[in-house]
Amino acid sequence: MLLYEEICARLLDQIRRGVLGPGDRVASEMELAAEFNVSRITSKRALEVLREAGLVERVRGKGTFVVRALPDLSEVTMPLRGRVAAPRRAARTVALVVPDLSDSYGLELMCAIEERCAEHETHLIVRRTHGRQADEEKAVDSLVATGEVDGLIVFPVHGDFYNASLLRQVLDGYPIVLVDRHLSGIPVAAVHTDNVAAARALTSRLLDQGHRHIAFLSPPPVNTSSIEDRLDGFRSAFEGGRGYAYELTDLRSTLPGSTTPEAIRGDVEVIRAFRDRFPEVTAYFACEYNLARMTDRALGGDQVVVCFDSPGDSIDGPLFLHVRQNQAEMGRMAVDLLVARLRGETVPNLSYVPFELVDADGNGSAT
Repeated sequence: MLLYEEICARLLDQIRRGVLGPGDRVASEMELAAEFNVSRITSKRALEVLREAGLVERVRGKGTFVVRALPDLSEVTMPLRGRVAAPRRAARTVALVVPDLSDSYGLELMCAIEERCAEHETHLIVRRTHGRQADEEKAVDSLVATGEVDGLIVFPVHGDFYNASLLRQVLDGYPIVLVDRHLSGIPVAAVHTDNVAAARALTSRLLDQGHRHIAFLSPPPVNTSSIEDRLDGFRSAFEGGRGYAYELTDLRSTLPGSTTPEAIRGDVEVIRAFRDRFPEVTAYFACEYNLARMTDRALGGDQVVVCFDSPGDSIDGPLFLHVRQNQAEMGRMAVDLLVARLRGETVPNLSYVPFELVDADGNGSAT
């Protein structure tokens, strides 16, 4: 018997014995989770099954109560089956909250999520936040408040602090799976590339090619785990005195909402000043594709530039040596983990997807 079925059986027995009578309040999700030592996801599922069977009703803001007109309990058997008195949505509905979508990163991820949801007969709602934390908070709060969304897949925005709405839902046990990055120290399922290993592999490739002075370029990495991890991986490649590492981590024009001509010109001048200050640098590791394009423009093509996720076409191939993240697998795994959580199953907090190094000619090697 599944954990939620054990809770259902106990409550059904209490209703049959009159311990819980018509109109009586039933223990809350939190109370049941503590009593049975299960997650709130499991206790929520148990109460939902009882509601579908016409045994309880859930009143928003007040709690769960035994219905006043109980069905014939002699005909109620385990596992419980729903009845017409408690209509149910035809399928689950989940929402994807994402900063934005582009060919370089995000579009393939969303397509994989949509396809996997269809395989699970699950509806998908998409909300774009345009990289603004305030919009992300509003999206999370509004989607949860409707009561029509069973779980969230969230691609967190870049920010100097964590989204309070997202943290609140995680701590309340709402089903959430993160993609692309994780929240350090927060117990929530996350699916992403091993950015430390990927950045180390890409930097090691440059070192193997003979570059000894290499610079890492990024926006401020604070509280953005993907950038923090890539920076850690970059630094670790130099262990043992293999070369010399340089860092320029205050570029902002590629941040969502900051990509203006003025901001781009400002960052281009910062990169050129950095080059003039450190002329010995022969290779630049940009943390993402648009920053790589800007760096290449700033340097006039005189130095090697590498990055994450450089898109290409079937004729010209990608512009840069890069780490190609497996967006399709990331999307599929995120949906599978969320569906497992909705079933009351335990899922890992951290799941990695594979990556590969791809040369500018399009040839790749899995890692």
